Amino acid sequence: MHRVGYLVTEGFQVMSLASQAVFEYANVAAGELVYRIQNYSQEGGMVRSSLGMPIETLPLGAPSLADSWMVAGTVSPLEPASPQVLESVRGFVASARRTAGICTGAFVLAQAGVLDKRRATTHWIHARDMQSLYPKIEVDEDRIFIVDGPVWTSAGMTAGIDMALGMVEEDLGADVARSVARKLVMPQRRSGGQSQHSELLTLSPKSDRIQSALEYARRHLSQPLSVEELAEVVHLSPRQFTRVFTAETGQSPARAVERLRLEAARLMIEQSRHSLEQVARETGFRDRRHMREVFMRGFGVPPQAVRRDARRV
Repeated sequence: MHRVGYLVTEGFQVMSLASQAVFEYANVAAGELVYRIQNYSQEGGMVRSSLGMPIETLPLGAPSLADSWMVAGTVSPLEPASPQVLESVRGFVASARRTAGICTGAFVLAQAGVLDKRRATTHWIHARDMQSLYPKIEVDEDRIFIVDGPVWTSAGMTAGIDMALGMVEEDLGADVARSVARKLVMPQRRSGGQSQHSELLTLSPKSDRIQSALEYARRHLSQPLSVEELAEVVHLSPRQFTRVFTAETGQSPARAVERLRLEAARLMIEQSRHSLEQVARETGFRDRRHMREVFMRGFGVPPQAVRRDARRV
């Protein structure tokens, strides 16, 4: 049995505990009690979240056989953790199978010194603060989660769910992890190497009509996707569609489609073993050379470098 301990401090973010559902449904998928979960805090007892919701915890000094520790994030990650918490975290890394920081929980790991000389990530808003405060850490601000030996770190709170799925895959295999993702109605499983940013979120259209056009484009990236085709999907003239699309997203339809192709190609490169020629074809680039040009313009690195970096995670 795998025992998972969640370390929370006063003002923890409730979303940090969402990843517990991954372990719960892994038990369902496995048909047996594979994971046992327990919440801990420095003194034990009731601990309140940033929203004021209390949860019951055991004290850190209580006997524990947890082999995986998850350190919850807080709204104020720059506030120092207590010496007792930091000492406990060092003990986790020394004795447990793995220790993880969920979102800004990575700052507790950083304060404890356990991220020194390791690769790590955290929420992109705080990533540069982490790099500045803890220069011994190799901070990658554009990854969903990173595994460096026994230490795991995730980007945002929802990325903690992806990280927990990565743990389930490591423990029980890819089939169980996919089953859990389906039960949680996740649109996709995100690998650790994937970017924290989503082009659909960045474009954030205001109307359902333009949202529908973007969703159509995302599902049909291998097609040419002319302005005329997208306009027809949402029953507008090409001229009216271009005007409304640009007003709502700040991008021309052609530029937005290119960004969607770029995101999709990056995801395929990071998560699959498809050749670069196949990736270019399935995401709508003219050829591999065209895809490389767009990667250099968008990311500053060629597709081969993205694949190489993803395999390091």
